[in-house]
Amino acid sequence: MTDNKKPHDEAANEDVKAELKGVPEEFLSDDPDGDDEPADDISAALEELRRDLDEAKQEVLYAKADTQNVRRRAEKDIQDARNYAATGFARDVLSVWDNLSRAVDAIPESLREDEKMKGLVVGIEATQRELEKVFKQNGIERIAAMDMPLDPNQHQAMMEIPTDEKEPGTVIQEMQSGWMIKNRLLRPAMVGVAKKPD
Repeated sequence: MTDNKKPHDEAANEDVKAELKGVPEEFLSDDPDGDDEPADDISAALEELRRDLDEAKQEVLYAKADTQNVRRRAEKDIQDARNYAATGFARDVLSVWDNLSRAVDAIPESLREDEKMKGLVVGIEATQRELEKVFKQNGIERIAAMDMPLDPNQHQAMMEIPTDEKEPGTVIQEMQSGWMIKNRLLRPAMVGVAKKPD
């Protein structure tokens, strides 16, 4: 019986050898403790792929952060453009306000009571109030100056006035009104400031 199996086993071995023809020798090695180079190559390649993946993740995170910063900056620029678009126009219109204020201040009491002039006085004052209302609707507001401590961010000191009546550094005269647009200075108030008498 053993003699009958041998030719059959040899034929099977020949078939297997024919099928494995062309397969590299290192894959056909029977020695499990043999050459480890293919396994080392795979580990090294895997480690390199992991490093590449980590770098790619970092680059994606940086790109995402940059995009977010650009978007925030663009949103801020758009908001600033909306808030301060009228700055140049508002600055020009302030001279109209100044002239109206001077006109109202220059009206003597006798003219206010004169029946013929009363309508003119009321009209000038109404125009001034309307202009102030339009300013307020557009975020333009007058800076408080009188009796306030001098604030170099909002007031421009034009002169010092010796007096005992107010603390030194207090605004006691306003030559020209100051204005803000939203939270930005449009024009500083030009003021006279108290100082100790010599």
